[in-house]
Amino acid sequence: MNAPTTTSHYPTAPTAQKPESHTLSVLVDNEPGVLARVIGLFSGRGYNIESLTVSETEHQKHLSLITIVTTGTPMVIEQIKNQLERLVPIHRVVDMTLNGTSIERELAMVKVRGKGDNRVEALRLADAFRARVIDATTESFVFEITGKSDKIEQFIELMLPLGLVEVARTGIAAIKRGPDGL
Repeated sequence: MNAPTTTSHYPTAPTAQKPESHTLSVLVDNEPGVLARVIGLFSGRGYNIESLTVSETEHQKHLSLITIVTTGTPMVIEQIKNQLERLVPIHRVVDMTLNGTSIERELAMVKVRGKGDNRVEALRLADAFRARVIDATTESFVFEITGKSDKIEQFIELMLPLGLVEVARTGIAAIKRGPDGL
């Protein structure tokens, strides 16, 4: 015997949305205080910035590109984009994650101290990851590595037991694929 189906007149409870990482490219006027306003929007509303890069992109037009990596539910990401678009010196906000046709890269410098087998292993791993030696002493190396953030994370994890001393990272830079600009 089949159980009777019941229908409810109440909407089902919303399912919990899972936080996602998004890369936002924000085209802004290159003038004092713009970055502070953007960061103020994030801190004032309790949003976290995981990575932030800023550079002038069009000198004649006095435009800069801010690339922000942040995490939140899809609803929070939409709020962030909408609030950014309302700031006066902002020309355009593009969610590179949703766009799907972007290239993201990061640069890191990784200092590793070691002698003997650890030194040889660090060089072997650096070669496998296509990291370049940009400084070397008899006791340490500084490697330069570029690529996706997860590749850099893997490299850093592998260098930990070999004598990792210090890491300096640039943050993510992103650009849209194809002939069109932002």
